[in-house]
Amino acid sequence: MLRLLSAHPDFDVVAASAASNAGRPIGAVHPNLRTLADVRFCGAEELVDADVVFLALPHGESGLFAAGLADDVRIVDLGADHRLLDAEVYARYYGSPHPGTWTYGLPELPGQRSAIAASKRVANTGCYAVAITLALAPLIAADVVVADDVVVVAASGTSGAGRGAKTHLLASEVMGDLSPYKVGSHQHVPEIRQATGAKSLSFTPILAPMPRGILASVTARPARPGVSAADVRAVLDHAYGDEAFVHVLPDGQPAHTAATFGSNSVHLQPAVDVDSGRVIVISAIDNLGKGAAGQAVQNANIMFGLAEGAGLSADGVAP
Repeated sequence: MLRLLSAHPDFDVVAASAASNAGRPIGAVHPNLRTLADVRFCGAEELVDADVVFLALPHGESGLFAAGLADDVRIVDLGADHRLLDAEVYARYYGSPHPGTWTYGLPELPGQRSAIAASKRVANTGCYAVAITLALAPLIAADVVVADDVVVVAASGTSGAGRGAKTHLLASEVMGDLSPYKVGSHQHVPEIRQATGAKSLSFTPILAPMPRGILASVTARPARPGVSAADVRAVLDHAYGDEAFVHVLPDGQPAHTAATFGSNSVHLQPAVDVDSGRVIVISAIDNLGKGAAGQAVQNANIMFGLAEGAGLSADGVAP
């Protein structure tokens, strides 16, 4: 967030709160942020006079913090507290009372831009949810695939688990290894179902030995015989032909995570399995870009009536 905001033409970073690092210079914690190096992290109480606040708090804390801010302060919450409509589903997946529903911050979904523009409280999407929703939602809406037979296997870099030190994320543990986690119970499943209209979703997330990126293989049963890759491509092209950050790749060009690093882009490549006939869309994003901070800046731009791509790039930094 700080890197993107430091180069934004319209937003200025007036305060950055970090509880465990309060009082330390930003440059001491993030030496890559040279333009903010001498700014010191503050306490949360210094955010009250901001025009917009970006929250990146643990689950269950955003709602409490937001309740203490003035109603006219715009907020984009990168956490999960305000994404879900169903309070019972939220409690089941997150283990705490539902703090309430905000406008869902995925502009490329039909109708969401106008809703975001009219809102002062926006719930940023989950990282897996971005990659999977943009691959799947248009296909369900166009009746190309059925909504009750969706299977996703997706790999994420270690930054998806946050910056805190954890034994299973040490380089010696992660390198040379792929490991599944939260199989059958990942917290993004209800969000993806809500955003796509999927009625049944089997999701297997995998931890990959890389710092950032998500690669999702999204598969679904076709709604009718004879659905081709060209049919799937036509639906995705129609949905995203005018979008700056969602790219349906040329036929034969694989989607891969390195091509999205540092960008706000989503790369999609459709196919149909020649044996089973299942529809497949491979989706690649930077989980810290379109999956988190880039998406948040895009939402804030819309909320303030700015150019939607201000401060953002569709180009990755690979290699």
